[in-house]
Amino acid sequence: MNSTMQRSVIDPHYPLVELHRHLDGNVRLETILDLGLQYNLGLPATSLEGLRPYVQVVEPKPSILDFFTKFEWLTKVMVNAEACRRIAYENVEDAYHEGIDYIELRFSPLFMAEAHQLDPAGVVEAVVDGVKAAQRELPMRAALIGIISRTYGVEGCWRELNALLTHKDNIIALDLAGDELHFPGELFVEHFKKAREAGWHAVPHAGEVLGAESVWQALRELGAERIGHAVHAVSDPALLDHLAEQQIGIESNLTSNVQTSTVADYASHPLKLFLERGIPATINTDDPGISAIDIAHEYQVAVEKAGLSMEQAKQAQQNALQVCFLSKEEKQALIEAKQG
Repeated sequence: MNSTMQRSVIDPHYPLVELHRHLDGNVRLETILDLGLQYNLGLPATSLEGLRPYVQVVEPKPSILDFFTKFEWLTKVMVNAEACRRIAYENVEDAYHEGIDYIELRFSPLFMAEAHQLDPAGVVEAVVDGVKAAQRELPMRAALIGIISRTYGVEGCWRELNALLTHKDNIIALDLAGDELHFPGELFVEHFKKAREAGWHAVPHAGEVLGAESVWQALRELGAERIGHAVHAVSDPALLDHLAEQQIGIESNLTSNVQTSTVADYASHPLKLFLERGIPATINTDDPGISAIDIAHEYQVAVEKAGLSMEQAKQAQQNALQVCFLSKEEKQALIEAKQG
């Protein structure tokens, strides 16, 4: 895409914030190749272009679970704590090079630990360390959101939550991700209660596969302050009214939703409707290492393919700062830094 157009969609005089990026879904192709060769992991190819189709989505997949298969080589290279630290560091570095001023990165320690049976608490420590190291060296802000992956079931999520709580002061919120269809939010009410007691915010995925009732449950029982995806919220006008009235942020992910066939195409995505209804919806990349995108690409397709006006794209950019978990003073400092 034309880089001049990209710059014109994103307002350069306003902070660029991303709220929904999985750091375990954003492993550089070069890093997969490097670690795969270093640890003799039996890569399916030994060149970047040969490796690409095994890691990145080329065509829309028939379901979200098929999209998940692309994670195989991302997690296989998470061979030890140092690899996890490197991946976390590179995520902040990537965000910086994309022009992002503040990012809330999320990760699932059990998911990252699984392939090589690592200690989940050790994964958390490595991720925290990598993100801190990158912030010491780069002029940008980053924060961490912990994920409990419902695919591991109730007990697995307790194990994951307890691992995250070993570094509770370095994590700002709890997310619920994974297989929404077979593990609904009702199973994880107590997990979120414990997270809120720890002082964390709540930002679960909901309404990505299931309908509006999943979003209502996340709001009423999990204490959701923002919702990941919420695509199927559009089926309930009362829910849309509630999201607007309460200014509940929606973390929209255009390309990801197309690639998982959550929506038929960009034009079918509800992001434009959310914005028209006054809901503080935002533009995000989800798993950019798999989708082969960056944040500029997502703003561009929002205008070119999802029907947003330039003003709506700028509103989404402003919404991201509004609903992020920085203090008022920190938000104002970001604005002054961009305008000064």
